[in-house]
Amino acid sequence: MASENFVDYVKICCRSGKGGAGSAHFRREKFVPKGGPDGGDGGRGGHIIIRGNAQLWTLLHLKYRKHVIADPGQGGMGALKTGAEGEDIILEVPLGTIAKDAETGLVHFEITEDQQEYVLVAGGRGGLGNNHFKTSTNQAPHYAQPGEPGKEEWKILELKVLADVGLVGFPNAGKSTLLSVVSAAKPEIADYPFTTIVPNLGMVRYRDHRSFVMADIPGIIEGAAEGRGLGHRFLRHIERNALLLFMIPCDAKDIVAEYNILLNELKKFNPELLDKRRFLVITKSDMLDDVLMAQMSELLPKDIPHMFISAVTQMNIEALKDELWKQMNR
Repeated sequence: MASENFVDYVKICCRSGKGGAGSAHFRREKFVPKGGPDGGDGGRGGHIIIRGNAQLWTLLHLKYRKHVIADPGQGGMGALKTGAEGEDIILEVPLGTIAKDAETGLVHFEITEDQQEYVLVAGGRGGLGNNHFKTSTNQAPHYAQPGEPGKEEWKILELKVLADVGLVGFPNAGKSTLLSVVSAAKPEIADYPFTTIVPNLGMVRYRDHRSFVMADIPGIIEGAAEGRGLGHRFLRHIERNALLLFMIPCDAKDIVAEYNILLNELKKFNPELLDKRRFLVITKSDMLDDVLMAQMSELLPKDIPHMFISAVTQMNIEALKDELWKQMNR
């Protein structure tokens, strides 16, 4: 997916429809001179609805739609006829989209299933007709209820990529290279930091026609939880991954220190991320021999399984798939 086409955050002004007014009508027929009130109710104003669509991967189609306005409901009529409801506006979004209030930051809901629907902003209720207000002492009410006004609110739609495995590492750790090797994804690969500036998804084929989704997340830097680098723009995508695959190159100055920095940034952003399953791979390991790998293994953290791989030479790639599948399904 081209980076300019990937949009994971939009802010829109939503205005739901006003409810229609109730009718203050009276039944008038040739032989019924005092037919009494028969005003119908007003129709409900249009809702603004969010619907999940599994075929969408981005919020690009909403990027330039800053105002979403639903139709008002129609007024009630005589003969107890209810006014027509205002037409609802349905906004389709990718799975993994979260809707929240722009002012308070309150999360309203999240879309996780295809065709799942939630009302983002409800339309105003229609007013009651004068038929509802007749009593034994007031048999001819000349008034009806007005419709409720619609609501105008700013909302934020935020996409968090849904994937089984999320690749976590510093810039140039080899995440994009690994994704290009194990899947048909074609992320941009270059020898400079922050080549990847949006998440890339790839479908990894496994044995017996099984598969899982891997997400290449833009590289983390120290201070990312405070917004440095690409900051929260990529950290939120990690929240939706079932397994976190930490990637550190074998030529890093201090592998354990880099791992701890990555872990600390995730903890500062959201402590719940530490509850996810983790796996550590040492990339570019075609430069190492068995003795060096054994020595490095002694220094690696004991609380996380690890593996030495090389995406370029395919070293241990199939074994990595097996291990990831086992970790996801244990």
